[in-house]
Amino acid sequence: MEFNHKPVLLKECLEGLNIKSDGIYVDGTIGGAGHSKEIANRISKKGLLIGIDRDEEAICVAKERLKKFENVEFIHGNHDNIKNILEDLNIVSVDGILLDLGVSSYQLDERNRGFSYIGNGVLDMRMDQTQELTAEYVVNNYKEDELARIIYEYGEERFSRRIARKIVETRKYSKIETTDELVKIIEEILPKRNGEGHPAKRTFQAIRIEVNNEIRPLYNTIIESINVLKPGGRLCVITFHSLEDRAVKNAFVDSCRKMYLSTRYTILYLWSCFKRKNINKKANITIRRGNKAKSKK
Repeated sequence: MEFNHKPVLLKECLEGLNIKSDGIYVDGTIGGAGHSKEIANRISKKGLLIGIDRDEEAICVAKERLKKFENVEFIHGNHDNIKNILEDLNIVSVDGILLDLGVSSYQLDERNRGFSYIGNGVLDMRMDQTQELTAEYVVNNYKEDELARIIYEYGEERFSRRIARKIVETRKYSKIETTDELVKIIEEILPKRNGEGHPAKRTFQAIRIEVNNEIRPLYNTIIESINVLKPGGRLCVITFHSLEDRAVKNAFVDSCRKMYLSTRYTILYLWSCFKRKNINKKANITIRRGNKAKSKK
């Protein structure tokens, strides 16, 4: 199947990144290279684009689609390790980072990847095919309480305990190996609910998140991404559900609060120094946030 990928919020991301021709930019989820192609078109030979993805198929597609660009570095890895990836490239800071979170349309459509509850495929759900943990292992080996917790926390499914109980009962007699088998188990518990989508939607999302560890490191990923930005650098994050959204917003809020408090403490400290020295002139303190300086007199 061809790796088709229509980049979402493309215009907004390009505006948000405020691309400089000689800048260094990171696409932490390069996928089908939809966003990356437009970033690469806007940087000169002095600039650099670093494309990261944990899906080797995505990396292969991106290399083919961006082969005319000489200033692109492709990394098979996880954006959660962005700090280490940049260190390995001897890069201290960058001008912009884009993270397009979640599963791609190609991964959902590819039956042998096991992401979709539509059609039949193996229970896999790995974004990185080199990792060991699969959806099949989660479904067939996790304890009932752990399954219920995952389905509730990551799928926000109110019938999580009933679904987990049915999964455990079913696997006593035969191993659950395909997406269709799992869907039928869920459909026995949940009737189709008008306006709420497919009954298996939330459970599949939950298992996928567990397999790929999508939520737990996300807060720290955003913090680390902010920390490796140059002054005036930009971070753009596309989220698709409330769990991602919550982690990203919490990281943004905490990071802004930390920067605000750091600035405030600096002002208070300098002011106390001036008072101790009995300096009878107004303080001229420069506060730098990003690439803007503000003087307080």
